[in-house]
Amino acid sequence: MAATPFAAGRDADVYALDDARVLRRYRDGTDVAVEARFMSHLHAAGFPVPRVHRADGADLVMQRVAGPTMLQALVAGTIEVAPAAAVLAGLHRRLHALAPLPDAQHGDRILHLDLHPDNVILDPGGPVLLDWRNVRHGPPGLDVAMTALILAQAAVDPEQPMAAAADEMQRAYRHALRDHAVPLVTEALAIRRANPTQTPTELALLDAAAALLTT
Repeated sequence: MAATPFAAGRDADVYALDDARVLRRYRDGTDVAVEARFMSHLHAAGFPVPRVHRADGADLVMQRVAGPTMLQALVAGTIEVAPAAAVLAGLHRRLHALAPLPDAQHGDRILHLDLHPDNVILDPGGPVLLDWRNVRHGPPGLDVAMTALILAQAAVDPEQPMAAAADEMQRAYRHALRDHAVPLVTEALAIRRANPTQTPTELALLDAAAALLTT
């Protein structure tokens, strides 16, 4: 394992093991067993998620995926807002069409609950969805509402250089999914507010973001 991570998120560090595998380690020691179980199920079903090689405590060894994140591509101008929003909507449709795990309640589907441009890798073979820490079963509309809320949160941030693009994207994304998000915005708001990785500044933007989605 490399001495230092080549990538770092809000709650995990990622180390290159070789050209084909990475190790992601949660700093707070969160067990990856549930996450790995869902990811393995999705990979077997053909959903674009990194293949899991090993899960042990806070360590998840998985397939290394090439390409920029969608956010990086948006900043660089190598993908436009409308196609990017269509990719997000397509990932949600594909995910929610898959069979859940056997312990799901009737009518529930697999939810990512953190699907946004920085968690999508634009691999040459197609988009790949990363970061399944929040995965669980539930109503598909909640997953859609969460993505809309995350995009709206960036759209109402006066310090966010991509605010205008985020606003355009949340509108295009919601249009692609026909306002499916609106009924579950309140629940998504509560989940987002309880997320320990949110900064005080981000928390202060949540009500304005929710208002943007429901007006």
